[in-house]
Amino acid sequence: MRPLFSIVIACHNHEGFVRESIDSALAQRHASKEIIAVDDGSTDRTAEVLKTYGKSIVFAGLAVNGGAGAARNHGAALASGEYLVFLDGDDALRPEALDVYDRLIGACKPELILGRSAKCIGTIPSESTGEHSNTIEYVAYPDFFSKDRPWVYNTSSFIVRREALLAAGGWSTEIFYQDIQDLLNRLADAGTTVLVLAPETVWYRMHSTNAVRSILPFVKGIYQLLAKAKTGAYPGGKRLRARRRAWFGGLIYYWGKEALGAGLYRDGFALLASNGWVVVLAVMRRSVAWIVGRKRVQRLQFSRAEMKEQNRAGHAELKTRG
Repeated sequence: MRPLFSIVIACHNHEGFVRESIDSALAQRHASKEIIAVDDGSTDRTAEVLKTYGKSIVFAGLAVNGGAGAARNHGAALASGEYLVFLDGDDALRPEALDVYDRLIGACKPELILGRSAKCIGTIPSESTGEHSNTIEYVAYPDFFSKDRPWVYNTSSFIVRREALLAAGGWSTEIFYQDIQDLLNRLADAGTTVLVLAPETVWYRMHSTNAVRSILPFVKGIYQLLAKAKTGAYPGGKRLRARRRAWFGGLIYYWGKEALGAGLYRDGFALLASNGWVVVLAVMRRSVAWIVGRKRVQRLQFSRAEMKEQNRAGHAELKTRG
C-alpha cells in the first residue's frame, strides 16, 4: 500500500547526530510512512550507524559526496509516499509532526506545507506528550507567493507532494547556499501552500558546522537566484513577476542585514545597493499587508486519544493489506 508520507533523511558526516534523526522518524505514531536515509558519501561512521537499523528503514549509500540536493533527489526517487517530508541528518521531527501534517492534508489538500521549527543547541531535548498543544494554527494560501507572513527557511520543515517536486525537477544540484529558495521559486505555481504557525514540528539543531553560519556563500547564492530569474528559468512569467520581485526584496534585505552584522560591509552594502528597488517593493508589500490585513489564521483541534486511535486503525489496515 502506498504510504502517505516518505521521510527522506539526507546526511553527510552526521555520525554524532543521525541516530536522533532516525529515531525521531521511527517514533512517529502515524502508520502510513516510510523512512529513507541517504548517506551522501560520508567519511565518518554515518553509514555504519544507519545500517544498524536494518529493515526498519530504506538505506541508500552514495559512494561520492554529490551534495545535499543530489542526496535528497536520490531519496525522492526511491520514495513511494504521496508527500515527501525532508529531514536533514542533524535535525529531528517532534513527536506529532506527521499527525499535524496529516490533519492539514485532510483539511487543505496542499501541494506544499511550510512547517514550524524550534531551535536547540547540541542534544535534541527529550519530549513528553504534555508539552504539546491540541490546536493546529495555520494559514492556507493559493500559492507560495501569496504568503503574507514570514517563514524561517528550513529544509527539515519543508513538506511537498511528491508529484509536484518531480514536476519541478527536484532539488538543484548546482545551488547549495540558497537551495530551498530556488526550489520554492520553481514550485511557486504548484498550488495550495499551507504555512504552519503552531505547533512546532521540527527540532532544528544548532552546532558548529551549520551551513547557515557561513553568511558570504548565502549572499553569493542570492546572485545565482537572481541570474536564474533574469533568464526566465522560474515559472509564472509576467503573472508572478511583481510578487517574485517583492519576495526577492525580503530575501535580499535579510541577508544584506546579516552580512552587515557579521562585518561583511562591502558585500552587504553591495547586495542592498544593487537591489534596493526590490527591497522597497518588499517593504511596500508588507505595509499593504499590515494595512489591509493579513489572511485569517485558521485552527484545527485534535486530541491525542483521537490521533492514537486513528493511527492504531491505520496500522491494522496496513497489516491487513500486506
